[in-house]
Amino acid sequence: MSKKTNPTSASRSSRASAPAQPSPGVHHRVEVHSTQAHLFAVTLNIDRPAPKQRLSLPVWIPGSYLVREFAQHLQSLEATQGGEPVPMRQLDKHTWQVEARPDEALVLRYQVYAFDHSVRTAFLDSTRGFFNATSLCLRVLGQEDQPQALELVCSPATPGWQVATGLPPHSVDGDGFGHYRAQNYDELADCPVTLGHFWSGEFTAHGVPHRFVVSGAGAWMDGDRLLRDTRRICEEQMAFWHGDAPTPPFQSYVFMLYASDDGYGGLEHRNSTALICQRADLPKVSEPPRAASGRPGGETPAPPTDKPAPLKATDGYTTLLGLISHEYFHTWNVKRLRPAEFKRYDYTGENYTELLWFFEGFTSYYDDLILRRAGLIDDNTYLQLLTKTINQVQQTPGRLVQSVAQASFDAWVKYYRVNENTANATVSYYTKGSLVALCLDLTLRAEGHTTLDAVMRALWARCKGGPLREADVLRVLQQLGRRSFKEEIAHWVHGTDDLPTVDLLQAQGAKATQDKAPLAQQLGLRVSEAGGLTLKTVLRGGAAETAGMAAGDEWLGVEFAAPRRGAAAEAWRVHKLDEVNLLRGQRTQLVALVSRDKRLLRCPLEWPAPTQAVRLGVGDAARLAQWLAPVAGLLGR
Repeated sequence: MSKKTNPTSASRSSRASAPAQPSPGVHHRVEVHSTQAHLFAVTLNIDRPAPKQRLSLPVWIPGSYLVREFAQHLQSLEATQGGEPVPMRQLDKHTWQVEARPDEALVLRYQVYAFDHSVRTAFLDSTRGFFNATSLCLRVLGQEDQPQALELVCSPATPGWQVATGLPPHSVDGDGFGHYRAQNYDELADCPVTLGHFWSGEFTAHGVPHRFVVSGAGAWMDGDRLLRDTRRICEEQMAFWHGDAPTPPFQSYVFMLYASDDGYGGLEHRNSTALICQRADLPKVSEPPRAASGRPGGETPAPPTDKPAPLKATDGYTTLLGLISHEYFHTWNVKRLRPAEFKRYDYTGENYTELLWFFEGFTSYYDDLILRRAGLIDDNTYLQLLTKTINQVQQTPGRLVQSVAQASFDAWVKYYRVNENTANATVSYYTKGSLVALCLDLTLRAEGHTTLDAVMRALWARCKGGPLREADVLRVLQQLGRRSFKEEIAHWVHGTDDLPTVDLLQAQGAKATQDKAPLAQQLGLRVSEAGGLTLKTVLRGGAAETAGMAAGDEWLGVEFAAPRRGAAAEAWRVHKLDEVNLLRGQRTQLVALVSRDKRLLRCPLEWPAPTQAVRLGVGDAARLAQWLAPVAGLLGR
């Protein structure tokens, strides 16, 4: 559905004609060529080209560390001057050179195929459009630091569509079509654009206008609740970084959410984020109201008049709010405070850093913690979310193979290229990185000199919201913590030691008990039970690996030896893992019957002793509150 908003005073003034400024010499015009063929048409005008003008399309997008070869979707590229073709040749997979006359404007026209539902690339059909400039807009080499204009053209094929983007508007109509300006190519690349019929609402957080647009939602979505809860997250994070009088490093912010049948993900930008969630995870108007609400359309939702009912860890909406919190925290931690290696992005290839454990891991630590501090979840729910992360890391054999710093450096070839051996060879810099942050925070709190919150703010000040090195982290930890933390960083970040997570949590007031691990984990498996029992991963050192089972096997049945001489052996067909356990009873020896490449194999399996998983709960609520309480000074709830 489409729900238009009346612009706030801030956005209304931005849509007026801007003061006269020199026109950018690089102008990108984007329009819909065909929704059926999923093609955008792009026209690039270069006022003052070089004699041998080179142009290049990025091979990756910052925030998603994989070479994705966006040029594979570019087609029908042609160059003209004065309406006549000029010589052009391709130099490599994503670079072209044009023989141009420098005293005459150069015009390039091309099309881009856009049918990727992710937040990283571009998409177009009859219902919506979305793109990052890294997928559509060629870089004019030698003029990357010059102002860039982006013109979004309304098409007869897209009646009633609207536009949302974080780019500063120059002259646009009421639906957002028209002219935008970027200071340089980096800013253009960092401001995705969404188009279509979408729900739209607005709120202010500490005086800063925020817009939230949702594509793919049904009329049942509770937009007021989404705005209200997002506002609480934003205010909590502003207070986290800037204290009682927040002055965030952006003048406005846009959330762009696509609700799909089955999707999840997000990508951070300097003053916006692109998000994907499952449609079922959106808040629903049929649910009881959590508090008094405001009305989208320029008005700020009223502060809650009573304490909202906390969400559960299993709620899909909790997952969505955690994603919103994660990407918004990145506005400070990775988009501004960032690895020194990312001081200037190289769009032509991999940009290596060992610091994603800090930028993604620490952000992953704070995303759910912010939900707790904002009052959106309670202590038990937060500890349940933390339990999931701890067990996920502990049940990954790769944690003993690869350090989290190595995982960061290898992200380009491992993290985004998941295969059947990933869990055995790698560790996630998101999950283990978040536990490194947890361990540092609880250690600092236990020693009584400072907290990780203070360390983050000090790093922001030390690095002036810019490039950061590991040495900066160590220096601030030593200054505020009053001792060196080199040993902890060496073991927790550059080593493969298990982290003292549970001990530190119990010292901070959490209660830790042991539960039996899930059946698949006990056997050393990750499985799919859709249409049969298929092994997705065989974990290193587990009973399934010892039995000779392999990823890709279809587990067809189980066979048991005859209980006594003269009796018949048992053999059973199975479709789910629980059936294996049921049929086993108390027996510890069985034969797994599997199909591999159409061959039937018998794998003797010795049933393992139960393995344990941790479960966290509230122990000492007062001590927990010292850690989980909201940031001091945040008012107006």
